[in-house]
Amino acid sequence: QVQLAELGGGLVQAGGSLRLSCAASARTFSSYAMGWFRQAPGKDREFVATITGSGASTAYANSVKGRFTISRDNAKNTGYLQMNSLKPEDTAVYFCTAGVIAYTVVSAERWDYWGQGTQVTVSS
Repeated sequence: QVQLAELGGGLVQAGGSLRLSCAASARTFSSYAMGWFRQAPGKDREFVATITGSGASTAYANSVKGRFTISRDNAKNTGYLQMNSLKPEDTAVYFCTAGVIAYTVVSAERWDYWGQGTQVTVSS
């Protein structure tokens, strides 16, 4: 069982930056791929970014590529999502996820563990 807790959401103006953190309880955090998904009101949860257990490989949604960076520090059992050049359309609840799964899986239903989510609001 893995417990995840996100921190770092908030309100930011368009063009600004935020850094989300995801603290994990897993004994062997490096055994789990992890990712970030987001869900805007009235929409399905969508893929944002994923990273392998070692951190060697990453994947991004086209909508955030070049603006967001996913990373992890396995010694601290923590994952991160650095979000730059934020746009109003990035407004959503952001969820951290982990699983024994290929990092290329972008379907939320296939990921095993989820945090409670953190709100990110980008004003225009």
